[in-house]
Amino acid sequence: MSTSSGRPDPAPAAPSPGVPDGPDHVHHHAHAESSRVPMQVAIALTIVSGGLVALQSRINGELARELADFSVAAAISFGSGLAILALLAAAWPEGRRGLRRALDAVRAGRVAWWMLLGGVAGAWFVATQGLAAGVLGVALFTVSIVAGQTLGGVVFDAVGLGPGGRRPLSPTRIAGAALALVAVGWAVSAQLAEAVPLQLMLLPFSAGIGVSWQQAMNGRVRTAAASALAATFVNFLVGTAVLVVVMLAHAASVGWPTAFPADPLLYAGGAIGCVFIAAQAVLVRRVGVLVLALGLVAGQLATALALDLLAPTSARPVGFATIGGTVLALVAVALASIRRRPARHVAAEAAGASTADAPGGVTSGR
Repeated sequence: MSTSSGRPDPAPAAPSPGVPDGPDHVHHHAHAESSRVPMQVAIALTIVSGGLVALQSRINGELARELADFSVAAAISFGSGLAILALLAAAWPEGRRGLRRALDAVRAGRVAWWMLLGGVAGAWFVATQGLAAGVLGVALFTVSIVAGQTLGGVVFDAVGLGPGGRRPLSPTRIAGAALALVAVGWAVSAQLAEAVPLQLMLLPFSAGIGVSWQQAMNGRVRTAAASALAATFVNFLVGTAVLVVVMLAHAASVGWPTAFPADPLLYAGGAIGCVFIAAQAVLVRRVGVLVLALGLVAGQLATALALDLLAPTSARPVGFATIGGTVLALVAVALASIRRRPARHVAAEAAGASTADAPGGVTSGR
């Protein structure tokens, strides 16, 4: 089908095999809403969101060190975020309606039940912050997360797990992902020469893959609910439930912390998480899982560098390689976000131009 200008209508994103879609009116509403955000603005917001992730990593890592208990720190972070979201949902009717729409979509089979489990990956991510961030340092922790996010973004975009459907791996997207991995390797190269617990880096790496999956799932729930608050609430509800079980099991074996830190900033991780989880649920449909992951990468690396330089927690200093890797990650984001116009659109415009230039300037009305 073509428009009055003779150009064919853009083809809709290919649906994911075996992944149910939401109702058409919700799907189109969410698509139109996300499309109103310019791509450059969306990418800038992903970078800011990545900065918040790194800030949360520092806060949760410090809280875990003060408590000497990663499970309690993780449960506090998720639980405080859930409390904030519950208050918002109670005060905002649209948030409650979004939750009902999400549950209706699950009952009707438009959304698979396992798509509500993004919070499990979020719980693992927060747990690894407490387990590894304080030991590795935020910069090394972050680049391990980055490697997992990049791999997850490539795979999940290719199979169409996100709410925008399949996003083919164009040469620029492949180059951007590869460049991000090179940036990660360069950033950690100087620190790997020292006594770094390599096995500990596997924890944030696996969490990074989980984060990409979480973003795709939260984006799906957000599309079905037509509400970022509803998607974020579901994420924190599931994550808190998982972390409370982990906390109780851990406390049964080693006991509870003997004292809690008085610094209120150490309890801000949950509030920060509310902001960046909601932002990611909205942005993933606009930019895709891969570009979202790479934008988060750039923001995390830049903020992690600033935190490690201004308030280091590790004896390993930040060197030129880490700084250079961060700059390279920013280049990777720009490269992966280049959008190639479909060949059929280019051919249609060329045909329209040649017809208009013909004698008499006759244009096709089909």
